Amino acid sequence: MANSFHTSTVPCPLHVSGLSVDFSKSAKNVESAQVRIGELHTPVERGEGKTLQHTFSSPIKLSIGDSFSLHFDTKDIFRLFGASGEPETQEYTKSHKNFTIVVKLSRNAATEAGQSSSEHPALQPTTDKIIQMCPRFRILVIGNTGVGKSSLINRAFGVENATSSHDMPGEATIDYEFTSQQNNRFVLHDSKGFEPGGKDNFDIVQDFIDRRGKMPDLKDQLHAVWLCFEIPCTGGRLLETATEAFLTLKRDNKLGKIPLIVVLTKYDELIKQVNFDLPDSSLEGLSEDDINKRIKNEADSKLQDICFEPLKKFAGPNIPHAVVSTKEKYEETMAHLIQMTEVRVREHVSAEASAMSSIAQRVDPDLKIEESIRVGKRRYWKALASSTAFQSRRMQDCLDVLHTDIVTVWNFRDTHDYLNSSEFKTLMVNMVNRLNVGPTADPNRTIAVGLPMVAAIAGIVSALSGPVAPIVVPIAAGILFAAWAREVYRTSHEVLRRLMCYIIDLTLVLRTLYFLSENQELSRRAIKLAVASYRASSISGDVQTQIQKYDKGLKVLEHADHHTLDKITELMKLNLINSDAEAISKLREQIAAVGLLQEEAW
Repeated sequence: MANSFHTSTVPCPLHVSGLSVDFSKSAKNVESAQVRIGELHTPVERGEGKTLQHTFSSPIKLSIGDSFSLHFDTKDIFRLFGASGEPETQEYTKSHKNFTIVVKLSRNAATEAGQSSSEHPALQPTTDKIIQMCPRFRILVIGNTGVGKSSLINRAFGVENATSSHDMPGEATIDYEFTSQQNNRFVLHDSKGFEPGGKDNFDIVQDFIDRRGKMPDLKDQLHAVWLCFEIPCTGGRLLETATEAFLTLKRDNKLGKIPLIVVLTKYDELIKQVNFDLPDSSLEGLSEDDINKRIKNEADSKLQDICFEPLKKFAGPNIPHAVVSTKEKYEETMAHLIQMTEVRVREHVSAEASAMSSIAQRVDPDLKIEESIRVGKRRYWKALASSTAFQSRRMQDCLDVLHTDIVTVWNFRDTHDYLNSSEFKTLMVNMVNRLNVGPTADPNRTIAVGLPMVAAIAGIVSALSGPVAPIVVPIAAGILFAAWAREVYRTSHEVLRRLMCYIIDLTLVLRTLYFLSENQELSRRAIKLAVASYRASSISGDVQTQIQKYDKGLKVLEHADHHTLDKITELMKLNLINSDAEAISKLREQIAAVGLLQEEAW
């Protein structure tokens, strides 16, 4: 075969259905490995003897420019297929000194296990299409040094040192793309603010926004702008002349459709200043709650005078603005900023960019639930009771595509891809098995929320004897999937109950895991605590009871899809974590003592 490579003779794309690593010639015993194909990161499971093996339930598309972390040359892979007359399915083998790697490839994602593409096209996660169009949320943050831009970005997207100086290629410009390995779903463009007489930066920012707005692909366009100011607590002017001119351009629709949100930072400093300035005599006889309300009212009054009125003068009365602090106890201010941004992006940019803003952010779990619902409504959730997409599919394949969409939206720091592992999926599938046992609680009870989950977590944590004690999940992860997961999907009450239960249980387990992980790298220990806590809480049993009660009221399944989606939405929007600050504070101290960052077996 000639060494030259011509894309015109190569089928594109290919699909990877599985791979294996044989290290029998190596003296070392390899316990685990990970494959990375483009954006996909997934573990390679232990096979028989000295091998690692992995089969993808839905074959992974491989384009010629994609990265392959096992150091394959993708051009070399594509040479294997040659012209269109070659067989549909082949194996690519790569031999090294002590091990051999085999990748199973096909031209068609559905050419696997004897299935024809016309009969069984692969189930594609809805999030795959979103990521294809908009792989990252692209944001421009403008603000002078010291306003707290770095803290704002780190907190909003759950990363550390998003704009660290050691990542900058010399003097970084507005075109430089800051990204983070801790969260690959956003890209940041950074700009200094508009200093007095700073005409140059004004022109640079205006030109950048204009250029990005004209780019044809959504992934390259700018999706939002945060214009940041530090609240002037002790007097001083909020807006400089150049900033006033910039806001006027936005008011007059001369900056295009890109949403601009004014972010007023360091709200906690304003609260401290107001507290300091209030005379003690004005607070005598007031309760702590009343004192806090008095301080907040005074702070809001100051904000109106020193911030909101100047903004209205130049930006108009409808300029979106958010008052934020990245300090503890001010989490709701960051959630408000994220919600405001998501709404504007959805209204003025696109649904895909809006979805990616929800996926990228790591401050608002309720928005994660909302986005999971929106993604589900696009395709798979809206017809669970009579799904044509699931017909002739194994239930396991149906669950896999639902699982992938939900986990993708939550966007945890999951380097080892634990949440997509067969072990975690087994935990979730076997949790659904309890539906077969019968009613789990009084069907007339309302859904329990809040403190029961906090109590469940606290009870498990307090029973541990420190960071060395393993967390026991009362559903064995080592056993095989339940038999029903290997059956073919059919329209029935039983199947509908299982799909509903899986969607809701998974979402609420991830909501619990969000509270436990606090944007840290996930460990199996943390995931097991989330699963065990959810299962031990009253919420878990009540959800299953409500699903059983709902199902008994259904007469004709074919007309149940709309009502089913409403019921899923109702059950998913439960707020699991009580807002009792004292109880939460004590619980976090207990959690820290059991070492959730350490690893342990499933």
